[in-house]
Amino acid sequence: MTFNPPLRGNSIAEIDSHGNFASHSLAATMSPAALNLRRIHEQSTTTRLAKDVAKPADGTAARSSKGKPRLVLMGQRRSGKSSISSVVFHKLPPNETLFLESTARIQKDSMASFMDFQVWDFPGQIDVFENPDFDMDAIFDEVGALIWVIDAQDDYLEAVTRLNTTILALQGHYPNINIEVFIHKVDGLSDDYKLDIQRDITIRIQDELSDNGFENAPVTFHLTSIYNHSIFEAFSRVIQKLIPRLGTLESMLTNLCRTCRFEKAYLFDVLSKIYIATDSATADMASYEICSDYIDVIIDITEVYGTWQRSDESTRLLEGEPYNAPLEDQIGCSTAESCLVLHDSNRPIMLREVDRYLALVAIMKDDSYDRMPLVNMNVEAVVDGLTEFFNITKPRK
Repeated sequence: MTFNPPLRGNSIAEIDSHGNFASHSLAATMSPAALNLRRIHEQSTTTRLAKDVAKPADGTAARSSKGKPRLVLMGQRRSGKSSISSVVFHKLPPNETLFLESTARIQKDSMASFMDFQVWDFPGQIDVFENPDFDMDAIFDEVGALIWVIDAQDDYLEAVTRLNTTILALQGHYPNINIEVFIHKVDGLSDDYKLDIQRDITIRIQDELSDNGFENAPVTFHLTSIYNHSIFEAFSRVIQKLIPRLGTLESMLTNLCRTCRFEKAYLFDVLSKIYIATDSATADMASYEICSDYIDVIIDITEVYGTWQRSDESTRLLEGEPYNAPLEDQIGCSTAESCLVLHDSNRPIMLREVDRYLALVAIMKDDSYDRMPLVNMNVEAVVDGLTEFFNITKPRK
């Protein structure tokens, strides 16, 4: 986060990067009783954070979270972890993240999507590996990816040191966890400086891992910012690694692009605007931004004019005079379908709803209108295939 509001209560005490209360200038003037109270408060705070990991809100939450892949957000304080989670998964406008409070407790969010998963946001002032009160299995047993956020506009040496310690600890006990490094807040940096920072961080981490015998640790680096689409692109890469048989989805979209002469096709999670699959053609940020913004337009129109869910009274009116037919017979397509032409480049964009969570968005070529019946038939076949794919690969409860 770029803004750190003052702590509530006694503002003269601060929390350092290791989770300890620090006010060295006042220690000499405080009485022994006050110092003892501060020590007790520090211990209780750390213990409460540790209990937050293993204890869900209730028994139902414990049962519902079992088996869900988990994304864990870690990093230094004020690196932007909570801002990332709020923008991507809660649709908070980036400018409003300035008013987010600093994370004081572990935040657990369950995401109902095409693939139910959890997002855990850890406060930057705690180190789970240095505190014996934390249950490592409760935290990392079902983790699919550890996302470590580094503030590119700040001194990142301490963050890299903590990240190296974390990776080494995980490689010994949880080697299958993907390590995703978000080099964050790069929107105000030049392209050359971004690459220099990424190169420096990459070398520091890889050298440390090589010295400890982990040359092939699953570590990936991303340049991100909440003020453009790079953060959604990075999360798309993270989520794709957790999808079983991703190659099947990519093959279906590649065949669709070849048959229908599409320039690019994406399979989007509508709520988060993360694309979970795309065709084999080289992805570029411009095409992703166009498709992502188009989804925003469709969502905004849906919020204004309503959804496909109709009340019983509305259904009776539509099935009465002058139609006199069941509603199912009056609707040609029960799912959302849309098409938009970009006048500057004369390239239509096609959106086709797959289910309540997913949408297929494709950038077509200017001659696609001459083949629309064939395009619609092929898109319908791919949607049926995608539906069958997710029914087969969906975890059984």
